Amino acid sequence: MVARGPSSARFWPVAETLSKEPVRTGKPGAGPAQPSRAGLVYGLSAYAMWGVFPIYFRAVAAVPPLLILCHRIFWSALFLRVVVSARTEWAAIWPALKSRRNVLMLSAGAVLIALNWLIFIYAVSTRQVLQASLGYFINPLLSIALGLIFLRERLRTGQWLAVSIAACAVLNLALRGHGFPWIAVSLAASFGFYGLVRKKVDINSLHGLMVETAILLPLALPLLFLLPTGNPPRATWGLLSLSGIITAVPLLCFGAALRRLQLSTIGFLQYIGPTLQFLVALFVFREPLDRSKLGSFVLCWAAIAVYVVDSLLSRRPQEVADEPE
Repeated sequence: MVARGPSSARFWPVAETLSKEPVRTGKPGAGPAQPSRAGLVYGLSAYAMWGVFPIYFRAVAAVPPLLILCHRIFWSALFLRVVVSARTEWAAIWPALKSRRNVLMLSAGAVLIALNWLIFIYAVSTRQVLQASLGYFINPLLSIALGLIFLRERLRTGQWLAVSIAACAVLNLALRGHGFPWIAVSLAASFGFYGLVRKKVDINSLHGLMVETAILLPLALPLLFLLPTGNPPRATWGLLSLSGIITAVPLLCFGAALRRLQLSTIGFLQYIGPTLQFLVALFVFREPLDRSKLGSFVLCWAAIAVYVVDSLLSRRPQEVADEPE
C-alpha cells in the first residue's frame, strides 16, 4: 500500500487484516495506543512459531526438499480452504480475482513464495540455518532498497546507512566465508520481492496465501506422485500432513496481532523470528559460528539498530512482512 506525501512516496507496512476490524496504524499524528495483552500474545506466538520452523523441517529432512515443498503447498491449500470456508470469507476473495492484473500479481507472488519456501527447506536440510536467519534479518532492510528502486521512495540518511551496513554484512561473508552466501541473499530477495508484489494487490495475508497455494497446486500435485520419495520413516508422512497447519496457524495469529497492536510494535516483534532461528541453529543444531559469520551477524545487527533508531526518531513505523517464511 503506497502512501504519498507532498514531496515523496513511501510504502507503509502491510496493514490489511483478517477481518473488518480497524487496524491501529501508528501513523504520525495518531494518538498513542497501548498494545493489548492479547495482541502481544498473538504477535509473540506468531513470530515464535516462525522462529522454531527449522525444528519441524529438520524432523522431515529425510524427504527431498522439493517433495517437502509440494506437500506444504498441498496441505496448506487444503487447510486454508477449510479455514476460509469456516470463516465464510470467500466473498472477500472473489473481488480481488476479477482483475487480470491482480491474478498476474498473485501468480508472481506464488512463484516467489514457493521459491522462498524451497530455499528455506533446503537450508534446514543442509544444516545452513544460520545463513537462513541472516537472510531474514536482512529482509526488512532489503525492502527499503526495493522501495527506493521500484517505488521511487526517498530514503532518509539513517535508512541509507542501515542498508549500506547490511550490504557490508553480505560482502563480508562473501569475501571471508566459504563462497557467496546465496541462501541468505536468495531468501531476503525472494521474500522482499514477494512483499513488493503483494503490496500491489488489495488482499490480506491469509486470503492471498490461499489464492497463491491454489495457483501452485496443479504443479505440486503431479510432483507428489512423480518425485522419488527415498525411504523415510512412516511417521515422517504424518508430520508432512501437518505442514498446512503450521503454515496457517502463525498467519492467523499474525492477523490477530495486526488488529490489536500498533504497526510500530509489530515492526519490533518481527526480529523475534530470525533471532530464534539463530539460537536454534547455534544451540539445537550445533552449527559452527566462525568469525566470518559472526562478523556478518554483528554488522547486520548494527544495521537493524540504525534502522530501528531512525524509525523511532522519524516516528514512522518499520516495514512489516506479510509472513516471514
